[in-house]
Amino acid sequence: MLALGTKAPDFQLAEVTTGEQISLHSFCDKKALLVMFLCQHCPYVKHIQDHLALLGKDYFNSGLGIVAISSNDVAKYPDDSPESLGLMARQLGIKFPLLYDESQQVARAFTAACTPDFFLYDSNRDLVYRGQLDDSRPGNGKPLTGSDLRNAIDAALLGNPVSADQKPSIGCNIKWKPGQEPSYS
Repeated sequence: MLALGTKAPDFQLAEVTTGEQISLHSFCDKKALLVMFLCQHCPYVKHIQDHLALLGKDYFNSGLGIVAISSNDVAKYPDDSPESLGLMARQLGIKFPLLYDESQQVARAFTAACTPDFFLYDSNRDLVYRGQLDDSRPGNGKPLTGSDLRNAIDAALLGNPVSADQKPSIGCNIKWKPGQEPSYS
């Protein structure tokens, strides 16, 4: 896991519905920044996708910047193509940019491991949270509340410390291109 306090890596990727180039600098006026790695086909993402859209609506005018990135190999997982991601964004009414990381370099820079994977940065773009949305998983019967991530967001927006008690996100591994699997150490 990326160490808390690590600076947000710079990135510049195209938004899947508009083609607009979005970068770290696009969020320079935000009090906090949430970077999510997700995809279209993963059952863990499907389990929470409506809640992610709600999260975008709930925090739309809060000072939180939100961006979602998909880095999966579309040759093997065509459901994760920019076109499919754009359709998903429109169907869910997502209020934040959804980007496609074809080179997978952005996922590497963030040390993203799975979908979903969440990285929350404070106003200085220091990592304050890397963890799960909440304890809900497909089929485990626990309610989907987003409490872990929402508590971290609320603290960051207020400029308060985020609890260091953070559980890693669980989901599908990022689908790396052949020979591109990172060795995070």
